[in-house]
Amino acid sequence: MSVRTIRRVLALAFVLVLCIPRLWLYRLRGPLTLERRALWGHATGKQMMAAMGIRTKVSGKLPARGLLVSNHLSYLDILIIGSIVPCFFVAKSEISQWPFFGWMSKAGGTVYVERSGRTKVDGVMQQMAERLKLPIMLHLFPEGTSTDGSRILPFRSRLFTPAIEGNAPVTAAAIRYIADDGAPEHDLCWFGDAEFLSHLLKTLGRLSFTAEVRFCKSRTYSDRRVAATTAQVEVEAMRASVIQ
Repeated sequence: MSVRTIRRVLALAFVLVLCIPRLWLYRLRGPLTLERRALWGHATGKQMMAAMGIRTKVSGKLPARGLLVSNHLSYLDILIIGSIVPCFFVAKSEISQWPFFGWMSKAGGTVYVERSGRTKVDGVMQQMAERLKLPIMLHLFPEGTSTDGSRILPFRSRLFTPAIEGNAPVTAAAIRYIADDGAPEHDLCWFGDAEFLSHLLKTLGRLSFTAEVRFCKSRTYSDRRVAATTAQVEVEAMRASVIQ
């Protein structure tokens, strides 16, 4: 294990330990509302990004509310987006079982999706509808899984429904990784059967990299399929324009 890896592991561990008393401080200042949970996650995300040596480059107008959707390259996307704008995430229920990070996601107000039954998904959409009424963004990865960045998977439209029915704005965002050492983007991505711990250690041990995030104009839609298709086209266009 390199000196850089050890230094970043220690820095990350310090941030993770520190986030617990910070949550207690939020409790002391008043009720631990969902908005306060999102702000706690935002502050913790920024510190974790610094500890891991990940920079962000942001373009476009940051959305203030509604549904935010983006492509998905890695678990790192949660830190990246969360460090830029306070938000809640819609994530697979398996994440809630991850050691410590599962607790963090719960504390941050994550909405968990279990795809094995219509009743469960309907319950998720009800939770999403309630979150969309708050002055905090709700983030969704419509591809349903992370990829190597070579292409955008079709955006699934079903979970766009709460935004459509609530007339909430939908904002598309494109994420791209750029390694300082010139490595291809897929070397930084976490996808397929890659192990979490080995990928994390590899990320901590390499030179810093930049996450470019582009935000498109917020729009309202009357049809979830149109919303999903349009958002996917926007993400693909933003990814292509970044690459040029």
